[in-house]
Amino acid sequence: MKITLTALLLSLAAFAFNAQATEKTLSNAEKEFIDNIQGLDKTKIVEIFGEPSKIEDLKSNDDKVAASIWQYHYLNQDEKGEYYQTTELDFLDDKVVMVVFMNNDGNEIPQDAVSVPMPSK
Repeated sequence: MKITLTALLLSLAAFAFNAQATEKTLSNAEKEFIDNIQGLDKTKIVEIFGEPSKIEDLKSNDDKVAASIWQYHYLNQDEKGEYYQTTELDFLDDKVVMVVFMNNDGNEIPQDAVSVPMPSK
């Protein structure tokens, strides 16, 4: 189940990232941000940035949190100095595994996203 949740989390984040950033390369500031927080745990993230604007927890069959998606607003800038509306941090086993920069509030579903059916139990 953990592998399924991981694959789902990464595929959803990839859609958001692809919809927002594939037409350009990351700036040095964006790369530095990713390099500095990759692998940090939730406690350290809260120390640095405070509480997130939104948290979505993905739970395993035994009701333990297997993965989390945290969103912060107006945290990072692009190469032009304009703020991304949302920076999403995806956690697996309490560590940052993916960073997504979005020019929306994080509630929108990209038009090119596809529905991935959950495996039956």
